[in-house]
Amino acid sequence: MTITATTGAGIALSHLSKSYGALRAVRGLDLAIAPGETVALLGPNGAGKTTTIEILLGLIRPDRGTVSIFGKEPAAAVRAGWVGAMLQTGSPLDHLRVRELVTLMASYYRRPLPVADVLQMTGAAEFAGQWTTKLSGGQAQRVRFAAALVGDPDLLLLDEPTAALDVEGRRDFWQAVRAVTERGKTVLFATHYLEEADAYADRIVLLAGGQVVADGPATKIKAQAVLRTIRTTLPDADVVVLSSLPVCAAPSGMAMRSCCRAQTPIPPCERCSTAIPAPGTSRCAEAAWRRPSWT
Repeated sequence: MTITATTGAGIALSHLSKSYGALRAVRGLDLAIAPGETVALLGPNGAGKTTTIEILLGLIRPDRGTVSIFGKEPAAAVRAGWVGAMLQTGSPLDHLRVRELVTLMASYYRRPLPVADVLQMTGAAEFAGQWTTKLSGGQAQRVRFAAALVGDPDLLLLDEPTAALDVEGRRDFWQAVRAVTERGKTVLFATHYLEEADAYADRIVLLAGGQVVADGPATKIKAQAVLRTIRTTLPDADVVVLSSLPVCAAPSGMAMRSCCRAQTPIPPCERCSTAIPAPGTSRCAEAAWRRPSWT
């Protein structure tokens, strides 16, 4: 029998910590992923998603804790060809056409997938003869995906994989990922889109401040992460008087929300001190995750 990664243990991160000077990117993170599972790392920018993926790839070493990928250390798992990755940073090699680049990547693996099939699956076939220096942002993202897939890895690590893709590109991308997972592969992807994690992950791990704050199926995470609306009925309220209250009645640094035609002051985000804007406008990332919505 051929021994592959999936015949061993899954992925395990234990008491993982990583700091950059005073910044603690990952703090005591514990995570276990079973072979064949699709898991989303969900959280705002700075939550520790990218650092966790870079540790899994062996690109950086943790300050504390242990990492195991199918029973091996990250570097050993990568050398064995068990891991494919699509990162936010980096660009395709210059002076190569797309097909040549993917063919080069395939040559590094023992049992790669057919290059033509991978180009077709990732939507890169239509510009396979184009120079890598002439690619648009979305095309470059498809090439990165093809390079990650062509080695037929047992674990696929995707860091914000749909960045720079349009709506059609995102749909095609996730269809390709589904084809990968149907073959029993393990997928871990980082995103800050709750709807994306909900649609494509078996399980969501919610990160904040470098720690796991929630872990479970999408229904559980949505119940904790989605903003709640609280409505209040004042039986004896004088609507005329309430509606006449000035909009600027809140203290400095307080955002205003409409409540029974009155303007109700809402305190700023307790983590970043940014006032939460009125409904319909953009919120600070921490506020969107941490504070309730009032109407």
